[in-house]
Amino acid sequence: LQECILSGIMSVNGKKVLHMDRNSYYGGESASITPLEDLYKRFNLPGAPPESMGRGRDWNVDLIPKFLMANGQLVKMLLYTEVTRYLDFKVIEGSFVYKGGKIYKVPSTEAEALASSLMGLFEKRRFRKFLVYVANFDENDPRTFEGVDPKKTTMRDVYKKFDLGQDVIDFTGHALALYRTDDYLDQPCQETINRIKLYSESLARYGKSPYLYPLYGLGELPQGFARLSAIYGGTYMLNKPIEEIVIENGKVVGVKSEGEVARCKQLICDPSYVSERVTKVGQVIRVICILSHPIKNTNDANSCQIIIPQNQVNRKSDIYVCMISSAHNVAAQGKYIAIASTTVETADPEKEIKPALDLLEPIEQKFVSISDLFAPTDLGTESQIFISRTYDATTHFETTCDDIKDIYKRMMGSEFDFEEMKRKKNDIYGEEEQQ
Repeated sequence: LQECILSGIMSVNGKKVLHMDRNSYYGGESASITPLEDLYKRFNLPGAPPESMGRGRDWNVDLIPKFLMANGQLVKMLLYTEVTRYLDFKVIEGSFVYKGGKIYKVPSTEAEALASSLMGLFEKRRFRKFLVYVANFDENDPRTFEGVDPKKTTMRDVYKKFDLGQDVIDFTGHALALYRTDDYLDQPCQETINRIKLYSESLARYGKSPYLYPLYGLGELPQGFARLSAIYGGTYMLNKPIEEIVIENGKVVGVKSEGEVARCKQLICDPSYVSERVTKVGQVIRVICILSHPIKNTNDANSCQIIIPQNQVNRKSDIYVCMISSAHNVAAQGKYIAIASTTVETADPEKEIKPALDLLEPIEQKFVSISDLFAPTDLGTESQIFISRTYDATTHFETTCDDIKDIYKRMMGSEFDFEEMKRKKNDIYGEEEQQ
């Protein structure tokens, strides 16, 4: 996905783009696999899917589960590039958080917050005060700080200021600010406040939850950006084996494939093409589960997210569950796909993810994958090779978008600017056609 978005953006920026992929489908690791038979093959499961699973081609199963924040960076990228033309989105019905072995809906309105059994009455008042503070907080207006220094005061101190208890802190940091660990508590509060704002603003757009999901699966996203690249003259080649990245004097000059060399000044790729220029920074376990029922205690939602904060299960990182269904054209009628994921911390990752799987029982079929996470050791300054990071365990695309903006900055020497991109499109298409 990062490479597809960047090839789209670079094409709009007037660069000549050749996009090669060794796979026969778009999106690499962030593809959606269809038909279901292919998923069985990919995970080396014996035999064919049982008839009870319906037609294989009714399935589009994401390998990497993620939702889009309604007000987040990826939605902005989709809107600015008008890739929204090729996609339809649905709002995810609810977000849930795990506490003391049960799951609770993350309140999405003030009425829900008051009725929620997540916290007691006094706690609710203090929490409401805190949310009002966050909503009014403006990093450019010191009058909104109330004695907090956004660049110095830690988030731990801000929670203290509003006298919030541990459960509420867990839920705010992990279900609203969407941190995977508790490291943020001792960092300056500005980033956390902005994350909670993003959550609230995203929620305000559609009301049920702050998350969106594309019909037919996430594999539609890379395809949409591939189409954008093609409109601006980019060339795509699928099924194209990469034999060698050609380097002269420490700098990339081309890519060799099937005996020919395509020459280039800059190269963008994922870690799997340049193993000597990346370092392993961890692992993620993901378990794709096929269910014949909605998840218990979610009001039979046909889509939802569940976050299990690390404190609740004595871990360092959160466990996530994303659930979608036939309502999103990704599964056969009456079937549900739930994908659990977390950062690996021990030598027994399947045991680590068990609290999530327990919430999904009975599970009809599961597909387990453990992926290494890589980060580039070469930032591309000399080599002009720009390498994306592997997808993390988070269930939204904000970290992926940070990576895209980081690569853009290293390549172009300037910050990625949405407005600039809009102007470029106007120059090519003219204002009128945009309306």
